[in-house]
Amino acid sequence: MKALQAQLRRITAVQMAQDPAHDIAHLDRVWANAQRIARDENARTPGRVNLRVLIAGAYLHDLVNLSKDHPDRHLASSLSAQKAAPLLAGLGYDADEISAAQHVIAAHSFSAGIAPESFEAEILRDADRLDALGAVGIARTFMVAGAIDRALCDPDDPFAANRPLDDQLWSIDHWHLKLLKLPGDMATDTGRKIARKRARLMLAYLRQLAKEMDTELPEHWARQLDLPPAPKPKGKH
Repeated sequence: MKALQAQLRRITAVQMAQDPAHDIAHLDRVWANAQRIARDENARTPGRVNLRVLIAGAYLHDLVNLSKDHPDRHLASSLSAQKAAPLLAGLGYDADEISAAQHVIAAHSFSAGIAPESFEAEILRDADRLDALGAVGIARTFMVAGAIDRALCDPDDPFAANRPLDDQLWSIDHWHLKLLKLPGDMATDTGRKIARKRARLMLAYLRQLAKEMDTELPEHWARQLDLPPAPKPKGKH
């Protein structure tokens, strides 16, 4: 598997248009997440996971990498799946493996709305979404925001206490509209467990951010994770 990983890394280094949030390091993290999920889930049902298909999905899922504000963003995963086929054939994948890997790639995307129909597709989708959460997820949020010139938050109402959420204008709103909901949308038990832990860290970050902005995080943010609201602050921070 190490040799195949090295081959796939070399391919993506040449074939994938990289940005700060979608680079080789992102692919490595997705593969690490996928292996952890596969290992834990395989312990319950041995032999379910085809690792060759899974690693292909991990390293080729962003072959066609369109920015978050691109009008064809929802097509990126299907375009990546198409582009992956000849590359996998060159690595000795047979027709069934290529078809399976293409589905894994196409179904990973949140915006594409393609339901995963294999265990490998469920794992890869969870693994990719985990990289949008936790400490890495916080960093990636702001890297993407900087790349598309999107502001951190509404200066008059940073946490949408009295306005509609709009992640086309404000980066932090994206956490409420999408990222903090991801734990509840995980397909595997392992993915869900990891996601909830990482999302709790993000909520703690938001609470600290609110303190530093001399305001409070509205309770509806905590409800995204079914967590209790933050305690009332005792003083300025």
